[in-house]
Amino acid sequence: MPGFEVLYQAAALCLTYPDEEFRARLPLLREAAPQLREFTDHAAVTAPEELEAHYVRVFDLKNRHSLYLSWWRDGDTRRRGLSLVRFKELYRAHGLECTGEELPDFLPAVLEFAARTGNIDPLVEHRDALDLLRGRLADFGTPYACVLDAVCATLPPAPAGARP
Repeated sequence: MPGFEVLYQAAALCLTYPDEEFRARLPLLREAAPQLREFTDHAAVTAPEELEAHYVRVFDLKNRHSLYLSWWRDGDTRRRGLSLVRFKELYRAHGLECTGEELPDFLPAVLEFAARTGNIDPLVEHRDALDLLRGRLADFGTPYACVLDAVCATLPPAPAGARP
């Protein structure tokens, strides 16, 4: 895992809504994580309103590209509540609190957790979901797929027969 912390933090930022703060960070992201250059180069030359609209089309309109890891395994069921509690407990065990508007299984939050703690267990546990998301993003033809490609390249493969 050594050396992937910067990539995970950069990927987390790339998978959040592309607001002005994101655009201001693009040059730093490009230099810090060359594995993400396909995406950062695309973001740098895309008009802000177009990039924002694309993010909404990709991630906000349907669960087909959900950035919430427990959704892939649990869907909208009661089990998902237990999964979310497990994420929160893991964060607390490492001295972190989940704050803000997003749920603790939000992929950028999980990537930031991995970047800050070096603990990739939640990414490994949800590797099958990451692979499904990566494939769907690639099929959709979005540059966000390369962000998932870079993250997945750092993880061991999902066990045979794993289910999201």
